[in-house]
This record gives sequence, C-alpha cells and structure tokens, in this order.
Amino acid sequence: METEVKKIPKRRWTHIIPVCILVYIVAFMDRTNISFAIAGGMSEALNLTASMSGLASGIFFIGYMVLQIPGGNMAEHGSAKKFISFSIIAWSIFAIVEGFVHNSTQLLILRFCLGVAEGGVWPAILVIITHWFPMEERGRANAFFIMNLAVANMITGPISSWLIVLSSWRLLFIGEGILALLLMLCWLPLITDRPENAKWLIKEEKDYIDSKLAEEKAAMDKNVAAKLTFGQALRNINMVKLSIVYFCYQIGVYGFTLWLPTLLKSISKTGITGIGFLSMFPFVAGMVGLWVFGNISDKTHNSKMSTAIPMLLFGVCLICSVQFGKYVWVSYAFMIGCGAFYEAGNGPFWTMPPMLFSADVAGGCRGVINAIGNLGGFVGPYVVGALMTRYNNAVAGMWTLGVFLIIGFFVAVSLPAVTSGRGFRELEANSKAN
Repeated sequence: METEVKKIPKRRWTHIIPVCILVYIVAFMDRTNISFAIAGGMSEALNLTASMSGLASGIFFIGYMVLQIPGGNMAEHGSAKKFISFSIIAWSIFAIVEGFVHNSTQLLILRFCLGVAEGGVWPAILVIITHWFPMEERGRANAFFIMNLAVANMITGPISSWLIVLSSWRLLFIGEGILALLLMLCWLPLITDRPENAKWLIKEEKDYIDSKLAEEKAAMDKNVAAKLTFGQALRNINMVKLSIVYFCYQIGVYGFTLWLPTLLKSISKTGITGIGFLSMFPFVAGMVGLWVFGNISDKTHNSKMSTAIPMLLFGVCLICSVQFGKYVWVSYAFMIGCGAFYEAGNGPFWTMPPMLFSADVAGGCRGVINAIGNLGGFVGPYVVGALMTRYNNAVAGMWTLGVFLIIGFFVAVSLPAVTSGRGFRELEANSKAN
C-alpha cells in the first residue's frame, strides 16, 4: 500500500499548500503589525495611552470571533475559495485604511473590522485541506499550513521595521495592506475548492483522492457521533473536549510568543538586537516540530497522542525555562524546546474534528473551536502579565501556562478511540468489509 501511495502524483501539494501558507502569513502580518506601529510613532501621533494601545491590539480578536462559525459553514456548504477571496479583499482594504486614521476611535473601528474580515479564513482553509488531503496525509498538510505562523513570526518584525524606517507607521499599514491585495494574483489561479473542479489535476491523482475520501466517508457513517446535527454537535462531550484542548493550547502559545522577548531579556541581559537574534531559533525549532509530529500523526493515525504529547512537552519546557533561569544556556535550551512543541500538536489536532463529526457540521465545529481557542489569546498574555506585575518575575506566569497545557494534555488523552490509530483502523476495516 505504501508503495502505491508513493506512485501517486502529488501536484496538490504544490498547488494548494503554498498558497494557503502565503495567505495566512500576510493575514498574520496585518493583524500583528500594530505592535510595531505603536512603537514606531503611532502612539504619539494619535495620542494613544498604553491602555488604549492595548485595546486597539485586542479588539481585533473580538471581531475575529464573528465569522468563525459562518465562515466554516459557508466554506463547507458553498465555496471556500470565493469566501476567502472576499475576505482577502475586505481585510486588505481595512488594513490600508488603517494608514489614514487620525484618532483612536477610527483605529478601534478598523481593527474590529479587520478581525471580522479575517475571522473565517482559518476554518475555511482547513475545509479546503480536508477536501484535498486524505486522512493519511492530513496531519502533514495541516502541519505545513500551520508553519505559516512560525514563518510569519520570523519575518513580520524585519519587514514592518523596514517600512517604518523607510517612511512611517502609515506606510507600514498601507504597504502590508497592498501586499494582501496582491495575494489574489496567486489565490485565484491556483486554488480550487475540490479535486473534481481542478483542470490541472491528472486522473490518477484525482482517483486516488476520491477513493480515499470515499473510504473515510464510509468509515464516518459507522460513527454515531458523526451523524449529529450542528446543534447536537455543540453539546456533544467530544466537542467540549476539543474546545478545552485548543483553549489550553492557545493559552500556552500566545502566552509564550508574547512574552518570549521579555524572558530572553531577563536571562540574557542583552540588547534588542541580541534578543531579536535569539528569538529566531525557537521558531526555527517550531517548524521542525510541526513537520515531525505531522508525519507521526499520518503514519500512526493517532491524532490525539500526536496532539497531547507536544502539549505536555511544551508545558514541561515552559516550567523548566524559568526553574533553571540562573543557568542562561540551560534556560535558553528549554525555550528552544518550547518553540519545538508550541505548535507541533496543531496539525494533528485539526485532523480530529472531521473524525468525530460529519462534513455537514465539521466546518462550523472548527469555527467554534477556533473561536474558543483564540480566547486563550487573551487569557495567556493577560495572566502572565498580571503575575509578572505581582511577583516581579516570570516564574509564576510560566508555571500557570504549563499547568494549563498539562490540563489540556489529560483532556486530549481522554478523547475517543476513533482519534487514535487503533480506532481509525477499526472503522476503516468495517467500511471495507461492508
């Protein structure tokens, strides 16, 4: 079987994944570049207080929740390509207009609108990946797509800083907004919603995808939970567990990424240039972690353990990074470990909603999970900041993040057998027998 799979052409990997990665890199830049604009003169120009700057950064996530469920549903039942096309146009316009704001009210409105425009893109792209990559490839496909976060973290700072130095914070918004609009030049010709609509796909590859997805559907028909309506799915215990797991994971992810420069400064006693250099390596390790656990997930079909183990190791590394704070290079090694695991379970995690719920409801379920998970984007950084303020060190904050991740580990382990290799093979065998 393995030999047969290797003979199948793989044009879908070069047509679908790179464009999806590029779209989300630019989306990430447009949502996070405000931090560089604030440091690059926007606060003074608009008379923003520290609390107003924080509100302007965070209000994006309030808007981001609006289209999570509709976006997933529209992508699954309509056209994910068209939905994302409209999203790209909308968010690029809002991003460009940010460069022309003259007061905090205008900025808050545009940041909220930017969040709404970007909100459905993540679940919609995951729907596209589900339509193009069978279960034995989906962990890697998700992992490659999620590598966009590591790449975006590495390049957003240098590009944003360069645009500010070249002109001003206004050019930062305008330039990166125009870059988003240019995405349409590669999105429209390369992306197709489903294999049957792709003119560039050869017959052997199309037949392989169709047969594998048909086997998955037959296996899903044996799963009682997969037949739930959307309303029933929202109340299903597995939906609750997935939401808790992703919420705990995102608390760790956002808490770590936001406070990494501060942690590096506290242990290295170096300047901003040195901190920028040191901060690269955890994200390089992150790309390796995504690839490794994506491959493990595809080979074993054990999505829940491929999600749970990185969460546990991420939590342990966070705790050890501050426990060994007196030993600079030991602490830094644990921070690189954090980077290796901070997104490694994300690819396998997103293979589980289609295992547990039918295609009719899986798109909306992804939106709910992503919306709840992104609340962790508020909780993680806030908890760390509050504890650092109270105790004047990062120990309590990193321990708290670690505990959340360990809780997420135990919840992930409790997910049903269908998300493990044994359960998936049983369903696959049943579908072939019938």
